[in-house]
Amino acid sequence: MKNPFFSPIFKHKDFRFFIVARFFMVLAINIQATIVGWQVYELTGNILDLGLVGLFEAVPSIIVALYAGHLADLKERRAIILICLVVLFFCSVSLLLFVGIFSQFLLLYGAYPIFFVIFISGIARGFISPAIFSFVTQLVPREHYPHSAAWMGTSFQAGAVIGPALGGLMYGWFGIKSAYLMDCFCIGLPVLLFFFISPKPLLERKIREPLLMSLKAGLSFVWNNQIMLGAMALDMFAVLFGGAIALLPVFAKDILFVGSEGLGILRSAPSFGALVMAYFLTHKPPLQKSGKVLLASVLGFGICMFVFGISTYFWISVFALFLSGIFDSASVVIRSTIMQTMTPEDMRGRVSSINKIFIGSSNEIGAFESGVTAKLIGPVNSVLVGGFMTLLIVFFAYQFVPKLREMELKDHL
Repeated sequence: MKNPFFSPIFKHKDFRFFIVARFFMVLAINIQATIVGWQVYELTGNILDLGLVGLFEAVPSIIVALYAGHLADLKERRAIILICLVVLFFCSVSLLLFVGIFSQFLLLYGAYPIFFVIFISGIARGFISPAIFSFVTQLVPREHYPHSAAWMGTSFQAGAVIGPALGGLMYGWFGIKSAYLMDCFCIGLPVLLFFFISPKPLLERKIREPLLMSLKAGLSFVWNNQIMLGAMALDMFAVLFGGAIALLPVFAKDILFVGSEGLGILRSAPSFGALVMAYFLTHKPPLQKSGKVLLASVLGFGICMFVFGISTYFWISVFALFLSGIFDSASVVIRSTIMQTMTPEDMRGRVSSINKIFIGSSNEIGAFESGVTAKLIGPVNSVLVGGFMTLLIVFFAYQFVPKLREMELKDHL
């Protein structure tokens, strides 16, 4: 009988180490995000500061994204990832020191030392994203790309499920120092794991383009691919307007009254749903009617945001977030497979960096947008407006991006 927990993709040793390292990296990022969100809100009591956390991470990521993609197409990607992981490790250590021997910094300057560390980590995450996306395609053969995308989603969502819950529980039960210690351990482990992965030299590019020409080529490639551009734009606007994650400390503390432990569960709920869906997709990738599945997934995500916004019951809110994760995971796997299958090998870094601008940074800018609108019209209305905007975006994409609507991933393998 076929083992449901085994996939042929795990025959590749480097991919096994990579996916475990990826899991712990995401675990650390989510532990840190949960701790920082609760810490900043307790420190300042200002809802706008929750948005600023996202902004201080997004701005440097956007600034370096295109150059990071250019670099990932020129330099050995494992080395780039290792350097970024070391920087992220020292950022985690710095946050730990701010609640230890350097705690006076927070007394003197409030949340600004935390914002500074988040800014530095944003630079590192801006460089690591295109390197990781480009590197994974060097670890497995082309026929395994849909499965690698699904396992990437599974490892990401597993870390995103466990990280917030672990961070919230560690904070609530053992204190902030223990929580940050766990964060340091989880980001330090991938550094060690990547030493077990062999370097993967890049194919020699026939023409070494100047920086600006290289960046222009990447932008032109995405702009002229209606399917790729449509998928990126759809997810970007859905995440930008439809997300409620940045406001979860407010909902946990002031609306649902469940404390830091409840915050950890709320943050984990969408990722738990995404993990369930991502694991399902490792065995049954969405290769048929992929465009319609993508649009339906974003539509379902927007509806879930409505339900979460109006709920005043903890477990209903948790369930709405769980379902939002299921829908979001399907769209992420489809978009990742689009990028893997439609991008030439020598352009993966640049295309990934553009995706980082579209999608990755929209998480943080969306957090800022949520903080601003919540400050102006209240957290509940902010989530409801975001859900409505998501539904409008799906309608627009269905009407005006026919190639995306009719896309079949099976035709591109």
